[in-house]
Amino acid sequence: QVQLVESGGGLVQAGGSLRLSCAASGRTFSRYAMGWFRQAPGKEREFVAGISRSGGSTYYADSVKGRFTISRDNDKNSVDLQMNSLKPEDTAVYYCAARQTIVPVTTPDRYDYWGQGTQVTVSS
Repeated sequence: QVQLVESGGGLVQAGGSLRLSCAASGRTFSRYAMGWFRQAPGKEREFVAGISRSGGSTYYADSVKGRFTISRDNDKNSVDLQMNSLKPEDTAVYYCAARQTIVPVTTPDRYDYWGQGTQVTVSS
């Protein structure tokens, strides 16, 4: 069992930055590939970024590539999402998710555990 708790969301102006963090419980964090997803009102949950369980490989949606950076610290059981150059269209609830495999995938229903989400609002 893995419990995930996100933090770091908030309100920011367009062009600003936020750093989201996801804290994981348990001793087996390093067995899980991690993903960040987001869901805007009236839209489906979409993949944002993912990181392999070693941290050696990262993956990004085209919409955030070059602006967002995912990282993890297996000693601290955490995964972060640094978000720069934010746009109003980045507004959503952001979730972290864990999948017990080597690399992440972009399909939400293939993840085993989810956090409760954190709201990110980007004003224009």
